[in-house]
Amino acid sequence: MSEKPFESLIYETRDGAAWLTINRPDKLNALNRAVIEEIVAARDLALNDPDVGVLVLTGAGEKAFVAGADIEEMSTLGAAEAQRFSRFLQESFDRLEHSPKPVIAAINGLALGGGCELALSCHLRLAVDSARFGQPEVNLGLTPGAGGTQRLQRIVGRGRALELILTGTMIDAAEAWRIGLVNRLAPAEGFRECVDHCVKTLLGKSPVALSRALEAVISGGECAQAEALRLEASLFGLCFATEDMREGTRAFLEKRKPSFSGR
Repeated sequence: MSEKPFESLIYETRDGAAWLTINRPDKLNALNRAVIEEIVAARDLALNDPDVGVLVLTGAGEKAFVAGADIEEMSTLGAAEAQRFSRFLQESFDRLEHSPKPVIAAINGLALGGGCELALSCHLRLAVDSARFGQPEVNLGLTPGAGGTQRLQRIVGRGRALELILTGTMIDAAEAWRIGLVNRLAPAEGFRECVDHCVKTLLGKSPVALSRALEAVISGGECAQAEALRLEASLFGLCFATEDMREGTRAFLEKRKPSFSGR
């Protein structure tokens, strides 16, 4: 296990995964500019580490993944400052979403407002069964500003997204799973095991194939279907020039488990 010093984030690497734990439990891990800058820095650190294949993002304590943005900090912003802050949030979460290594949100409690938007920018969302989700910004006279109006509807559909955004109500983990907001649920006592199993599963795949699959889905989802299909074909073809493709197909034919090199 290795650790890197951050002020509001715990960064640890173990068994091929980088764990990014937002460490503001007294503030329910609320997001401010400094925290987001550290998330991006930790993301870059993990991407540049050849021993890391998967990123896991979670929150400290038992109450919250991230309960939202830091309202005290936001309340001082003027209109122009707020717009710049929104763009900062969006660009930071875009960098997380476009990571070439899988990013798992391990949602251990409340995921509200900016916390829900942060989870939406991760590739997979695993939640403890006591977690709660919502975009309650309208209750503060605001709209979501960190990508929630766009990512939420792409994941759960426009109707359900509008209901959550316009009413500002929270939903429990079971409902979040039912509408496709989260991929897996687990009880608190088995949550770490659930996350570790997902990490292990991903680490058993070809890193090259994972990266190109992420690019096809994420980047392809941002353009017209015809362009997205051309991107898919290009990435599919590039896989055939890799050692991992040759190893994977050979292992299949030889009825054994593949040993991927990431090349």
